[in-house]
Amino acid sequence: MIHSNLLLKPMIAVSMLALFVSACSPGTSNVTPPSAEFSSPELKNTVARVNGTDITLGELKRAEKILMANQPGVEIPPALKKEFEKQALNQLISSELLFQAGQKFDVKDLDKQAADRLEKIKSGFADAKDYAKELKNIGMDENMLRDYTRRDLVIANFVNTNIASKVTVSEVDIKTFYDQNPTNFIKPEQLRASHILVGIDTKAGVEEKNKAREKAEKLHKELVNGADFVKLALENSTCPSSKQGGDLGYFPKGKMVPQFEQAAFALEVGKLSGVVETQFGFHIIKLTDRIKAETISLSTAHKKIEEYLMAQKTNAAISDFVGEARKSAKIDMLLSQS
Repeated sequence: MIHSNLLLKPMIAVSMLALFVSACSPGTSNVTPPSAEFSSPELKNTVARVNGTDITLGELKRAEKILMANQPGVEIPPALKKEFEKQALNQLISSELLFQAGQKFDVKDLDKQAADRLEKIKSGFADAKDYAKELKNIGMDENMLRDYTRRDLVIANFVNTNIASKVTVSEVDIKTFYDQNPTNFIKPEQLRASHILVGIDTKAGVEEKNKAREKAEKLHKELVNGADFVKLALENSTCPSSKQGGDLGYFPKGKMVPQFEQAAFALEVGKLSGVVETQFGFHIIKLTDRIKAETISLSTAHKKIEEYLMAQKTNAAISDFVGEARKSAKIDMLLSQS
């Protein structure tokens, strides 16, 4: 299949706002509750200084918090916490070096762009209360978020104008990547199936399971005798797909639970399965279409490969720029290593 990393858009900046925006989204609203984490006076302490500009402990803690919000379910082992802290601080230093470089260049309509970006962030929340809660969760207010928005735009303008604009991807690059990564461009076999589910509770007893199985077998018999699948699904299936007459759309192997998948892939188009038991209950499956595996052509994959390689080369060029900038910068590392 085409791997998901080929769907990446070019990352135009090592910028903290991208992290803050992801934290200020409905999808991460339950990552961490409000706390006193950002109210300690110690957070004003300087952990690094970049050409005279301080990076505070508060900024570092916020960066760590947001980096972790982008990795749900992941915990940093105690032995690696110092290393993680150093990595987060290095990202802040890189961002500051890019920002300082970007301040030498004008950004057209910076205030308007920042206002528009801020409104877009706000629009991702159900109401102003949720928006304010998320800002509080990461120790920010709207003025701080506006500052980070402006900062992000300055960095993006610099990177686009001075780094990304000089990156090129040739046809040879694209063809070489395509030839060297054949498994990335295999579109797997896909099925389209409908089902009727007679659901059972996970704590259901033997008697309840038997009743559900009997109902499924009765429905199966009706289908074999010519009953309309869509009608029975609408009237009997406990799956949300019942609203679509049981249609589950297209899916490759690995997307469904094993018992369901095994039964579905064994069917011929237009045929019914027997009653299939899974942890969700008892299913009757009808296969409605099958698309054979195929290789994605270079012409079809061309644009995504180009975007992916541009992202790779741009990120490498950003890293090179930051590496050179660090050589001439005055950077004081004041973070305790204990």
